[in-house]
Amino acid sequence: MRQCLTSDLGGYYTSTSPTTSDQFGSKGDFVTSPEISQVFGELIGVWFVAEWIAQGKKNEGVYLMEVGPGRGTLMDDMLRTVRSFPDLAKAIEAIYMVEASPRLRKAQHKLLCGDNAMEETSMGWQSVSKHSNELKIIWTEDVRFVPKDGSKTPFIVAHEFFDALPIHAFQSVPPAPQPESSDGIIQTPTGPIKSQRRLAQASQQAQWRELLVSPKPPHRLEEGQPEFELSQARASTPHSMYLPETSSRYRALQSKADATVEISPESQAHLRDFAERIGGSNPVTEVPKPASIPTPTRTVSSGPALERITKYSPSGAALIIDYGPATSVPANSLRGIRSHKLVSPFEAPGTTDLSADVDFIALAESALNGSPGVEAHGPVDQARFLTAMGIQERATQLVKLAVDKERGGSTGKEKGELTEKVKGIESGWKRLVDNGSEGMGSLYKVLAIVPYKPGEAGERRRRPVGFGGDIKL
Repeated sequence: MRQCLTSDLGGYYTSTSPTTSDQFGSKGDFVTSPEISQVFGELIGVWFVAEWIAQGKKNEGVYLMEVGPGRGTLMDDMLRTVRSFPDLAKAIEAIYMVEASPRLRKAQHKLLCGDNAMEETSMGWQSVSKHSNELKIIWTEDVRFVPKDGSKTPFIVAHEFFDALPIHAFQSVPPAPQPESSDGIIQTPTGPIKSQRRLAQASQQAQWRELLVSPKPPHRLEEGQPEFELSQARASTPHSMYLPETSSRYRALQSKADATVEISPESQAHLRDFAERIGGSNPVTEVPKPASIPTPTRTVSSGPALERITKYSPSGAALIIDYGPATSVPANSLRGIRSHKLVSPFEAPGTTDLSADVDFIALAESALNGSPGVEAHGPVDQARFLTAMGIQERATQLVKLAVDKERGGSTGKEKGELTEKVKGIESGWKRLVDNGSEGMGSLYKVLAIVPYKPGEAGERRRRPVGFGGDIKL
């Protein structure tokens, strides 16, 4: 997945070929919520404003960070909302955009910075906002390049980011049949051996086998069909012996015949990073870095990936919006997407988008295990979240503003354009919350990571807006 999506040899997002088309929008391969309606990004901005207010309105040391920022539309809409709250806008020191694609970086720079120049730095690239020369926009290829500082307040958003991170897939297989023996002696081709208790017990349990990408045998190749397929490993692999043991959720499925699980250690590492930025490092448990995560090619000035961060007062928040089951472990979800259609993930590697369902509970567990200073809320359906944030009210306001602007001596052409604009506003917000097969309301989920603040005796714990809490602006 990493090679196909972000390889410097021509990945789906990182290809610099002049013939590479824009992946977003109706003419691309997929459309995202910020591209459907400006209200989406505005409400995400309002959510972070509400968290900033609920946490005491920090007047300095605040930064925004978006991972996988697409064309920059979401951040642009968020910043337009934040500018309506001057105290917060003044407190923001920088905007960090974690982006691996040179082509998308250029699109983000144009949208967020206009004609302001971009210069290369030790961290990545830097420019200034088109709205304020005081606001730095900083690009980096890896979240680990963004400095960790316990005195800062990070507000982090990840929209349709985790579905593109690499997964490992495993399938449970029944125990191998054992030769009959009443005296503890096992007959082998090289002679009899005495069985060991541990080996005997292990052989009687179901085991995980990794599903690996392999080339199809020559006799099964068909013209026009993918050359690769998933095949089950014949024996245990290092990953199959380690990753499914990292959570009781996976271990509970091991005894179920043919059970399949998908695990993304890279996603879990990102959530640990987010949690440490918000709540500080866990002082007890040292979490090892998964072997599957590549080491950054740039020099990270802030230290190694497992650098400890001390934070005496947790602050900030992270919002994850993506698709996947609310509570169960994803299985058999690896897919390819081309021209708004699902295709084989092995079709045209490098020119087909790849994604897999997000395991929200695994993300929440990683955050809670990574820092003692955070708590998780959700996941909740996108429809519930956006409705609580006031999507219908905001859309109604936009329609009224459009109508008021065009009221008076409009020509027939202008009235026609207004009608189309109103239709676009209405259809856009409704698609975001529609729970039907064509809508995004129940398909997408929202997860929040916020500071852990134990309530006083008898006091009700605070819940973030959109997750059962009230919005207080």
